[in-house]
Amino acid sequence: MRTLKMTIAYRGTRYHGYQKQPNSYTVQEELEKQLSRVLNGETRTYGCSRTDTGVHANEFVLHFHTEREIRCRNLVRAMNGYLPDDISVLACEDAPADFHARFQCVGKEYLYRIHNHESKDPFSTDLAFHYRRPMDAALMHHAAQAMVGTHDFHSFCAQARPDTDCVRTIYSAACERDGNTVLVRIRGNGFLYNMVRIFVGTLIDINESVFPEDALGGIIAAKDRLCAGRTAMAHGLYLNKVFYDAAEIEKG
Repeated sequence: MRTLKMTIAYRGTRYHGYQKQPNSYTVQEELEKQLSRVLNGETRTYGCSRTDTGVHANEFVLHFHTEREIRCRNLVRAMNGYLPDDISVLACEDAPADFHARFQCVGKEYLYRIHNHESKDPFSTDLAFHYRRPMDAALMHHAAQAMVGTHDFHSFCAQARPDTDCVRTIYSAACERDGNTVLVRIRGNGFLYNMVRIFVGTLIDINESVFPEDALGGIIAAKDRLCAGRTAMAHGLYLNKVFYDAAEIEKG
């Protein structure tokens, strides 16, 4: 029995996230349908993460088992021939028998794209959040540094119970402008439900002076979701990179 590690990218607009769920069309459902077709037998995949409805992935890792001797290069080509245009297989390789895409993942990087201009961009519909007001990326970058370190992020978790373990380590947080695009990146050893979207929404509120520039430290300390800002729209969010090497994730 072979264990194969596969890396994919997808545009999440049409999907209710990655993970299979009843009565909803998901990336996993479509991927497994085509994988089972190529391998001539029902094949179950195990993903590195869940993503919400409308969220995209530049890099998403999964694994599965098969007895087929198909070459990885041929498997990639076959899958890309059958998959819809909004899902792409980037790579596939043989992995150790005990490899697990989720449990051996040591961290992730998320990217949030904002189209910051008065006019909408017809080429980024559903791929970036359209924000019309002036945006101070330097101010937002400075504010974001309070997230770095090991903290209890209850304030940035939707639907967290008091006993939920919300301690995570953030290695880097950044905000930068590239023309009319503002990019927010955050890298950590794990993320809570809606954590990145709440973080970005709070940065937007800081930009609008709803909160002062140094508010994030106090919001983290409060451990109360009501103290944080809005939840940013899902369609600007991308799972950008998945890490399996602890040394690599700390490079920044």
